[in-house]
Amino acid sequence: MPSPAYRIHTPRLVLRCWQPSDAPLLADAVTASLDHLRPWMPWVHAEPEELEAKVQRLRAFRASFDLDKDYIYAIFTPDESEVVGGTGMHLRVGDGVLEIGYWINVRHAGRGYATEASAALTRAAFEIHGVERMEIRCDPANERSAAIPRKLGYTLEATLRGNVRGVDGGRRDTLVWSLLRGEYPGSPSASAEMTAFDAAGRTLL
Repeated sequence: MPSPAYRIHTPRLVLRCWQPSDAPLLADAVTASLDHLRPWMPWVHAEPEELEAKVQRLRAFRASFDLDKDYIYAIFTPDESEVVGGTGMHLRVGDGVLEIGYWINVRHAGRGYATEASAALTRAAFEIHGVERMEIRCDPANERSAAIPRKLGYTLEATLRGNVRGVDGGRRDTLVWSLLRGEYPGSPSASAEMTAFDAAGRTLL
């Protein structure tokens, strides 16, 4: 993969690589959002988590980012004073493919921030990383999450039946949404307003 964008500015958000010093802001966002996130995010069941554990988690996120193993981003308000949520481009799907995931702080839910962030990451994936395919996966019952790829021109490609464990320990289905390189120029993400910067602060897009 080419060097990623370490910072992305959109009209209402800053997306950037997590830093260990962000741990208090992350803890605040997650604590406020536990009931909001618990039905969909298995990692929430480890909460509440000690601050030092979050510091170590963010160190691992940063290390994986620098080593091009996983690109996990914080979503911040423009002044970076509050965590709006988290997102990422994950390399776990296969060669030439990135998968976007996201969660939003309950205090910022319903404002289109996940859509704005996902549009920016979709553009970064195709125009910086040169991927052939993008994916977004979600629980069929998570209607808000499923609305995002639909808005961005992704196609509902498949329903994987009972392929993962849900937060209640039972099996659950997964919707697989995809966008191919040939489809990207005509998608809403291709016109997403954004500026992307590399690790040295140089403009990529």
